[in-house]
Amino acid sequence: MTVEICVDSIDSALIAQKSGANRIELCSALALGGITPSWGLIEKAVQKLSIDIHVLIRPRGGDFTYSESEIDLMVADIEMAKSLGISGIVSGVLHSDHTIDIKNTKRLINAGAGLPFTFHRAFDWIPNKEEALSQLDNLGAQRILTSGGCIKAIDALETLTNWNRIYKTTILPGGGINSSNYKAFKTAGFEEIHLSATKIIDKGEVEIPMNALKYLVESGHILCDSQEVSIICKGG
Repeated sequence: MTVEICVDSIDSALIAQKSGANRIELCSALALGGITPSWGLIEKAVQKLSIDIHVLIRPRGGDFTYSESEIDLMVADIEMAKSLGISGIVSGVLHSDHTIDIKNTKRLINAGAGLPFTFHRAFDWIPNKEEALSQLDNLGAQRILTSGGCIKAIDALETLTNWNRIYKTTILPGGGINSSNYKAFKTAGFEEIHLSATKIIDKGEVEIPMNALKYLVESGHILCDSQEVSIICKGG
């Protein structure tokens, strides 16, 4: 069974490889659910790792409905990542009603020009998942990273197993998988699993916090406030 580890640093990537991982999903900001990693992080990972590197393409945290300029950025990031020699792309786009944005997802797949494409866990927001599975089959996605619509993949094991039998696209279980439950997926016949296998390195308290929890918005996203900027820049 292929073990894919999601990492957001070069040190974690090296640890994953040394510990036996078969593939990494490379991102930044795991606390946001992952966003597109920097050029430098991708370049160093490609230089230092011998296992496959799939790169997450997600321009920001929050929801998965993107503006045209964000889609353009995602395409550019895919082209950049491909030029650095990565092995696959992880991405996806939804409409505001959480159905698949087929047009723009296809645009991302085409930007990869032959690289394997994994539709990420935005899939778990989709209301009609069976319809979406057929759509992704037709689009040519190689994998769907999903917890089966549950918080933890283990709670949707039966559903995931049925999907894995029926659809062409490989089901890549992810969400809450760890050393205590991974064998259930192997027994169920899955060829691949996805997990982050993270631990917290606590260096003690800080005087001035730099995290901004108010910006962790799941149902939408943050954006520059033009009125606020105008008032300040124009002197009130």
